[in-house]
Amino acid sequence: MNRLVDLASVPPFELWGESIRARKIEGERITMSVVELAPGSTLPVHQHPAEQLGLCIRGEMIFTIGDETRMVGPGGTWCIPPDVPHGATVGPDGAIALDVFSPIRDDWDQPLLEPRPPLWPAAD
Repeated sequence: MNRLVDLASVPPFELWGESIRARKIEGERITMSVVELAPGSTLPVHQHPAEQLGLCIRGEMIFTIGDETRMVGPGGTWCIPPDVPHGATVGPDGAIALDVFSPIRDDWDQPLLEPRPPLWPAAD
């Protein structure tokens, strides 16, 4: 297992169809993902046993965690306790998010897509 990997070499997979794709890097007890969300897409309300921390890198989302809803833009963060319902609606420019889960997301077993450059970081 390589411990130093460039994000561009990590193949993406579809979380909720073509509009929400992720790349995951996993350790023994933690999953990190970079998620690309298409303009106007919806992350359906869902819940999972993993605790989740996140950071909006680009774009904006109307994010709901339990009974709390707010706009999250670049630099905005979230903390989702285990088994708490949450979802989001993405703004007109799309969004990029970094999510970290503990324990690992063993339910993410979707087929991997062909390798492609990530939307973030942008290639110069």
